[in-house]
Amino acid sequence: MLKESAPQQYQLEMVTLEELVPQHHLVRKVDAAIDFEFIRDEVAHLYCHDNGRPAIDPVGLYRVLHG
Repeated sequence: MLKESAPQQYQLEMVTLEELVPQHHLVRKVDAAIDFEFIRDEVAHLYCHDNGRPAIDPVGLYRVLHG
């Protein structure tokens, strides 16, 4: 037998990373202790500055891969 499904309403919840990571987590301590900005200088020669697609931020990529 074919039934009509009741319309569903989906809820949207906004969550930030600050809310997901506990205050005393090791990741927060590492982030406060180490300045990862040196990575941009180390890899700048690997990126083309005048053509191609926009690059992924190397600092963000490092944090995702090693976090």
